[in-house]
Amino acid sequence: MTNIEHKSGKIIINNHKDFEQYVGEVLGTSDYLQITQEQVNKFAEATLDYQWIHTDEEKAKTDSPYGSTIAHGYLSLSVVPFLWGQIIDVKNTKMMVNYGIEKLKFNQPVLVNSHVRVKTKLHSLVNLRGISKVEVKATLEIMGNAKPALDATLVFLYSFND
Repeated sequence: MTNIEHKSGKIIINNHKDFEQYVGEVLGTSDYLQITQEQVNKFAEATLDYQWIHTDEEKAKTDSPYGSTIAHGYLSLSVVPFLWGQIIDVKNTKMMVNYGIEKLKFNQPVLVNSHVRVKTKLHSLVNLRGISKVEVKATLEIMGNAKPALDATLVFLYSFND
């Protein structure tokens, strides 16, 4: 018997067995998060990617096909762990490792001031000698757009205390 709790809409996972019942299931959808110009500018500073399409609001209004600055693709990807944390709370771990990203596809740019959320599905689960390899299909949706910003399979390794 597993001890699955749902607290504040989150799925609570305490061990590998708890994950098992969700294989193939939609885990949930996060709240929306607004992507601001300030975030984009800070990301540009951190990554040294100052391409005008991200940071020059005036030029983007006139020269961009979007009429606005857009978030860096990797900024859009980088908010996924924060949004993932709204869906699931994995407890009782010694360690969690972001192991990889498979089949990442940037489908649609995220215009500054857009709101994004992540929808997740537990694609697969493997027990690697006591370490849970969790593959999550993630879609970053943009409010008001039929086409998502990105699709990817996120791979996490969870080492539980028991």
